[in-house]
Amino acid sequence: MPKTFSEAAAPAVSGQRTTLHGPTMGTRWSASVDADANMDVVALQQALAAAVAQVDQQMSPWKSDSDLMRLNCAPVDARVDLPAEILEVLACALEIHRLSAGAFDPGVGALVDAWGFGALRDAPDAAAIHTARHAVPRTTSECLELDLPGGRARKHHPVQLDLCGIAKGYAVDRMATVLQQHGVRHALLALDGELRAVGSQASGAPWAVALESPQSGQRAVHGVIELQDVAVATSGDYRRYLKVGDARLAHSMDARRAAPVNNGVASVTVLARSCMHADAWATALLVAGPGEGLGLAQRMGLEVLFLLRRPHGLVEMGLGRFRSTPTFVP
Repeated sequence: MPKTFSEAAAPAVSGQRTTLHGPTMGTRWSASVDADANMDVVALQQALAAAVAQVDQQMSPWKSDSDLMRLNCAPVDARVDLPAEILEVLACALEIHRLSAGAFDPGVGALVDAWGFGALRDAPDAAAIHTARHAVPRTTSECLELDLPGGRARKHHPVQLDLCGIAKGYAVDRMATVLQQHGVRHALLALDGELRAVGSQASGAPWAVALESPQSGQRAVHGVIELQDVAVATSGDYRRYLKVGDARLAHSMDARRAAPVNNGVASVTVLARSCMHADAWATALLVAGPGEGLGLAQRMGLEVLFLLRRPHGLVEMGLGRFRSTPTFVP
């Protein structure tokens, strides 16, 4: 999915359409808002920025003092007090981990770092990969216990958590909550490849969003989808990956193989009511691959578009509004 923010440094207001944006999580967030002329643009900008900053501070694996890193560094069996927001995300992550039979796994932090996609190193490390691959095989659900009423979590076995496959989507949902608190009923929110439409445009027309073609090193449009009161997220192998011979190893990890994704799926786009769910399911289906993933999406009732790499070009497979017979895209 393309980024939808402007590169201008300050909020821009033109009639009823207001564009707000700012940096976060190594990328940028944006909000295209249709609201009345009395809207306090500065207050809304500050509230949106604070919402995404809170998610980053709680869930970033790149910040040594984040709540996620406090949990990662805590001894086994120690009870760790955590904010309600990260507990909500952890609970959702564990649920989708279960429903996807491990295709989505928040316990892949050690693999992410070992392959050079995390905060510890920028290239694969053979010794770290060997260690991560030969760790005692326990599911993340076995390793982590959540006490939601008590506001805490506990690890029963060593595990390094990584929420990069779900946290950005949750941040978009937090932005939607901020808009609702400010009385905004028409907006399009974006954070990197995760988007959520709040209502329609003020004109009544849906929000038109470009689906990005999975081409490395360039931006091209694969198609356009119209959104209204729905979220969309895309995961793929074309932004961050390693080339090993002819193989393209995506930055997403398949914990079941203890290795990066390498299954011929160029990208997966998922629609859902919340961006957190769209984000996590897009990651799960990318990991699951075209066969297992399409069956999983059917069982879960998901609207999804797979773009598959084949020798002659891209092939589409879809469900829901993306449903079609397999289509060749040169």
